[in-house]
Amino acid sequence: METLQLAGTLLGGLGIFLVAISMMTDGLKLAAGSSLRRVLGVWTKTPQRGIASGFCMTALVQSSSAVTVASLGFVNAGLITMHQALGIVYGANVGTTITGWLVAAVGFKFNIQAIALPLIGIGALMKLLLPRSRLASAGMALVGFGLFFIGIDILKGAFEHIVAAFDLSQFTAEGISGMLTFLLVGMVMTTLTQSSSASIALTITAAASGMIGLYAAGAMVIGANVGTTSTSILASIGATANAKRVAAAQVIFNVFTAMVAFAVLPVLFYLINHFTALFGVTADPALSLALFHTLFNILGVLLIFPLNDRLAGFLMKRFCSAEETASRPRFLDNTIAQTPELAINALLLESKLVADKVLAQFDKCLLPTDKLAVEQALHAVQSLCQQISLFIVSVEQSALSSQTTSLLAKLMRIEQYLFTCSHCVEQLTEHAPYKQLAEHHELHAQLNEYQAQLSHFMKTSLHGQNVTPTELLLAQEALQRLHDDVKDDLILAGTHASLAIDKMVSNINTLAEMWQLSQQWHKAMLLIHAIEAQLELPQSSIQSSEHSTTA
Repeated sequence: METLQLAGTLLGGLGIFLVAISMMTDGLKLAAGSSLRRVLGVWTKTPQRGIASGFCMTALVQSSSAVTVASLGFVNAGLITMHQALGIVYGANVGTTITGWLVAAVGFKFNIQAIALPLIGIGALMKLLLPRSRLASAGMALVGFGLFFIGIDILKGAFEHIVAAFDLSQFTAEGISGMLTFLLVGMVMTTLTQSSSASIALTITAAASGMIGLYAAGAMVIGANVGTTSTSILASIGATANAKRVAAAQVIFNVFTAMVAFAVLPVLFYLINHFTALFGVTADPALSLALFHTLFNILGVLLIFPLNDRLAGFLMKRFCSAEETASRPRFLDNTIAQTPELAINALLLESKLVADKVLAQFDKCLLPTDKLAVEQALHAVQSLCQQISLFIVSVEQSALSSQTTSLLAKLMRIEQYLFTCSHCVEQLTEHAPYKQLAEHHELHAQLNEYQAQLSHFMKTSLHGQNVTPTELLLAQEALQRLHDDVKDDLILAGTHASLAIDKMVSNINTLAEMWQLSQQWHKAMLLIHAIEAQLELPQSSIQSSEHSTTA
């Protein structure tokens, strides 16, 4: 029965913890105005500032886990980038060493959980009293922050009797195996209690009472540093790819720091003894462990900071979401940018690939389908358009011919047209007009016919052989006539009260979106065919390359 109760408490504590993370992320996302984004941007503008911010925040709240999880929330909400969050992670690990100094100096730790309930109360009042303001969203984030500590407290309480049963004197620190045992004990204690501060306080107390030796206590402190990453790992469940990368960065940093500290443990304690003797200070176990904890965390930051860009680059290739993979260019890279002639051809291929993706989502947007999947695909297209525009700017600008400059300008316009097309399709996904015309079969058929004709126009202009500007213009004029007819019939139905006014307006807006889509598409295709003609490229070669990449 006791085991079942423990399992239930664990499950409940974990549930509250995960719900709290979600509330913090959603609240921050909704409450974040330009001011909050600007403040966070200034605090973490450089890695050095990020380290300082992480240190200060952790020193104030006495929880590196809380600060790291908050940074995950900021990344999740899109307030800071993954690169900016790395500095906070490093600084938080240095900031958590303040706990050791507090325990060594005054023998207690500030109990942050004491403010959890007031935070929840204040946040709930903000949500209830100002339901439609940004303060309501900030209140939701406050409630999440309070629940986060309550979840941690429940998890700690569930394992109190397990930790209390730890008889540290039964372990010995003889040789490497003994030291590794104490390192593992520190990891387990921190993982179970979800608080490296509690584990370090217990370790310092045990060392001060003579229950364990100084080296064994040092190994436990190192283990606590590794065990604290479990909180970030839990918080990254279901989070964005960038948030998972931040959690992975903390794991890599803490494990790396632990390996270095374990390897030079005797050297660090020798330096501590020498340092304290130099200043005439008695190196009792509490002071020695506080110094040890601070030294190896600072050493870890100094060693990993020069590798920060490489670590960020490594992590950016991991935990890739489907949307991120889809938004990566397939024909563009930095080497091509150095050769404008090759870059033009690659950009044309990439542009036609973008157009093909927009067309695929247009065929899905007005049908009963997975709306979220369509929106994610369109966001990937929009991200790809932005990357193509940046690539155009990065093409080697020196000694460009007037023809190449003109072609690059046309390609930039094509990307802007296609970007607008993707937004039109996104709006059509939101409107969902077909459900509104279920009882109006004739209007439904007319709208369906217009959508089919537009889809045919887009396919023909993109994949058709030897399409001339005159043919494109004639097709566009035919769409204009059909558009006007459908719009007239919708207005007539609304005037005769056979169609509700709100449904009439909604479907007229849908027609407007499709008409804008056709116009932007027409402009993009004219430019694409003009570039193909100028470069004397056969359309079939471009199409075959394109289809080979989308297969």
